[in-house]
Amino acid sequence: MSKCKLAVIQMHIEDKKSTNLKTLNSILHNALKEDVDMVLLPEMFCCPYVTSKFPLYAEPEGGNTYRYLSNLAKVNNIYLVAGSMPEIDLDGKIYNTSYVFDRNGDLIGKHRKIHLFDMQIGDTYVNESNTVSPGENITVFDTEFGRFGLCICYDLRFPEIFRMMVDSGAKAIMVPAAFNMKTGPSHWELLFRCRAVDNQVYTIGCAPSTNYNDTYISYGNSIAVSPWGDIINKLNGDEGYFVCYIDFEYINNLRKELPLLEHRRCNLYK
Repeated sequence: MSKCKLAVIQMHIEDKKSTNLKTLNSILHNALKEDVDMVLLPEMFCCPYVTSKFPLYAEPEGGNTYRYLSNLAKVNNIYLVAGSMPEIDLDGKIYNTSYVFDRNGDLIGKHRKIHLFDMQIGDTYVNESNTVSPGENITVFDTEFGRFGLCICYDLRFPEIFRMMVDSGAKAIMVPAAFNMKTGPSHWELLFRCRAVDNQVYTIGCAPSTNYNDTYISYGNSIAVSPWGDIINKLNGDEGYFVCYIDFEYINNLRKELPLLEHRRCNLYK
């Protein structure tokens, strides 16, 4: 089996975690009617992207939301790439963390955002490092379809970790993200297409929907790009979802026809 049917859910985020889980359930209910194998959620799908408030929403691994997500995967027999949420570790540090559950609800992947988003462009200001600690690991996970990579939002801007995921066998990279209205229009589509072509992988980005009343306004525009750089599917700023196929055999054939990765001269890349 080489084709994975993926649903990408772009949802509106409210202040209450319980409201966001209900929204997820509602959209997921419709997506599951299309017999999908895997579901991808946005960055900070269960709370607003307001970094100073992440400690208020943070839960340890194994907490209530973690168990809720695990059960969603098990009951619906899907792989669930659960966007990201604030995680509090035993040492009290906060991480921007993505969990991946298999069809049995077991944890098969965990990524802590490596590159923290600190920026000020005009009146748009974010300082993630004031609250969040950086992750230290490159993340891949296995399915019956093939190996996937996983990173979070700002990680997308660093090609080194994409190549490391690809060198570890990943042929599709999942990116829960929340670009803003400054960076999104200029760089969102461009970066997903570049990373796909450079690495001959599928790149899939999933963002919260756009709400102009939010403190931090997400660009939305969740996207799936083929290893050839074609946009397979894309949303605008509205809440919703799309379904697409991740075809691992297509990747294998493309890499045979255009053996880009084999043509690297790693001895020179010092």
